[in-house]
Amino acid sequence: MSLRIIFMGTPEFSVPTLSALTEAGHRIVAVYTQPPRPGGRRGLDLKKSPVHQAAELLGVPVLTPPNFKNAADRQTFRDFNADVAVVVAYGLLLPEEILSGTRYGCYNGHASLLPRWRGAAPIQRAIMAGDHETGMMVMKMDKGLDTGPVALSKPVAIDETMTAGELHDKLMWVGAALMKEAMDKLEAGDLPLTPQPEEGPVYAAKITKDETRIDFSKPARDVHNHIRGLSPFPGAWFELEIAGRPERIKVLGSEIAEGTASHGIVLDDALTIACGEGAVRPTSLQRAGGKVLATAEFLRGTPIAAGTRIA
Repeated sequence: MSLRIIFMGTPEFSVPTLSALTEAGHRIVAVYTQPPRPGGRRGLDLKKSPVHQAAELLGVPVLTPPNFKNAADRQTFRDFNADVAVVVAYGLLLPEEILSGTRYGCYNGHASLLPRWRGAAPIQRAIMAGDHETGMMVMKMDKGLDTGPVALSKPVAIDETMTAGELHDKLMWVGAALMKEAMDKLEAGDLPLTPQPEEGPVYAAKITKDETRIDFSKPARDVHNHIRGLSPFPGAWFELEIAGRPERIKVLGSEIAEGTASHGIVLDDALTIACGEGAVRPTSLQRAGGKVLATAEFLRGTPIAAGTRIA
């Protein structure tokens, strides 16, 4: 026996779960993903999502409705006669008609320990907040935003140097194994559901461009968490004048350092930068359109003298 599953996901984060369910012997009757987006150097080519590409390799039908406002799209979903829908970073809010459109409903793989960090950016927000732990949860979806009862969870530690990219890669494999376990238990009629606590929800709002600039007036620990929480994408940055022109420099890694001065002042030839409290030292940097470089290598091509003020 195996479950008839509709899989709904879009980015690379979702692909291991799709693979795990397939390898476990469940039948993926359809895959829903975001429509192809403009790509290529000039944005002229339509690029299929990682899930779309993985589904085609598996020979699974792929559907890319922009939403489920069309009654025909909702009926198509129901017509697959699936046992369950598995949702991992799909990118669309699902109406109640879809949530109830399979035998067992929809189960979501969410990258936090709910109710902390409900919403769009739980990985980045956990690191930016300085959390020491997060995890993956399998939750039965309801009409709220990540408010449904939890089936399974797996904590994951966040060390003090881990970036959002590193945590992303760890959680996507933890999530794949956890969803496989959940679907096996669902098939056996042994999947528990526990309501989330009503107290203490925290929301992980989408990262906006206006919060990516580094604020060196904050304590060094907060600056360090900000940098690693936005690495590698979209990247925290500061502005520096190079050859008489202001240029954005992305900081993709950092470490806590010692030193005191007015915030934003470069303290030494290793690019230690004073913060509102303490100092940070970038460990990897990137100029616009350039390669990611270790700080020592970056400074050989773009020297930044002690005493320079960084904005």
